[in-house]
Formats: sequence, C-alpha cells, structure tokens
Amino acid sequence: MPLPSPDLTIDRDAVLWSASERDRAGRPLLVLMHGYASDEADLFGISAYLPLEPVIASVRAPIPEGPGFAWFSRFTNVPGDPLAANADAAARALLEWLDEQPPTPTGLLGFSQGGAMALQLLRLAPERFGYAVQLSGFVVQGDQAGDARLAANRVPVFWGRGTLDEATPVSSISRTTEWLPEHADLDARIYEGMGHAISSRELADVSGFIRRHLPAT
Repeated sequence: MPLPSPDLTIDRDAVLWSASERDRAGRPLLVLMHGYASDEADLFGISAYLPLEPVIASVRAPIPEGPGFAWFSRFTNVPGDPLAANADAAARALLEWLDEQPPTPTGLLGFSQGGAMALQLLRLAPERFGYAVQLSGFVVQGDQAGDARLAANRVPVFWGRGTLDEATPVSSISRTTEWLPEHADLDARIYEGMGHAISSRELADVSGFIRRHLPAT
C-alpha cells in the first residue's frame, strides 16, 4: 500500500521578488526553485544574469532539512529518485501558491531538486507554463496524467548538466535522457568540466533560451 503524500505549503513570506508588487503588473513571471538543503536566496543571485523582462520569484522549498530546505526529503527518498507522491506534494504546493498570483505568462527555473520540480510542475499542469529550465536535475520516476498532454504541447525545456556532476545517479540521468525528448521541445547542453554547479557559460545559454521564449510584446 503506497504511503500517503505529505501535506506541504509554500512559505509566502519567504518568497524573494525582483520587483515590488506595484512593478509586477503586466510582466511575465519566472519562478526559481533551489536545490537540496539550500534556500530561496541561493538561486536569487543569478537574477542579474537573466533577462530583465520577467519578474523573478525565488521560492523556498517546504521541508526544513540540513542547513536549509528540501522539496523532498533525503530521509524518505533515494537521492535522485524520489517517490512520485512526494514530488507531487511539493508541486501541488507550488501550484497552490501560483493560484494566488495574478495570471501572467510563467516560466520555471530549477537547480538539482528544483530542476526535478520544474519538470514535475510541467507534468501536473502542462498548459500553465511557457517554458522550463532544469539545471543539474532529472525527471521523477513513474507516469503522470499530464504526460500525454505535455508531449502534445511540446513545451520548451532547457536541460543543462556538467560532465563532472556526480550528485545525480546515472540511472536518473539515463531516465531523463530517454524521457525528455519524448515530452518536450528539448534544448540539452552538456558542459565539459562542470560539476554539480551553474557556470557562467551555462548562465549565458540559459539567458538566451529564456529570451527566445518570452511572450512577444
């Protein structure tokens, strides 16, 4: 019998915004999701290297763990291979938070666990997002009800990873390598000599990808 998925919520007060509420009107949204045992301030630092058009919201994962927070706990999941129900719980919490935001074209960017979350959000709500960036991440095991719709929609996805990244199991990388081309309009990049990190070259590629997929003004 499967374990019940946890009931998770996003801390609204912890979200870091790149613009005041007044200055967000009429602009697209880019949601940042950090990696394991980190927090919302971690990825927010890359905002300066991304296009200026989107309002950026860096969100804190809902599970306190280690020195920071996690989207799914390493104590109840195999690293790089979480239970689908646990990833779904975190994705539903993010969707509930997004429901409170004014409707606007929305993109996703996540690192490591956050990259897995970007793909999981696409799978739960494929019509809701214009593009996704997943850095050093992976797709969660199992099938989702939205997978067929995602494959039909061909949402643009950027997948970047380094040749020296040993944080994600080979099995998870293999699963993602097979799954992504079948479900997205994929832009895959592999960076020589990069570990479980984000390089300046990768950031430049990410910025160009986001700019290409922003809504026309």
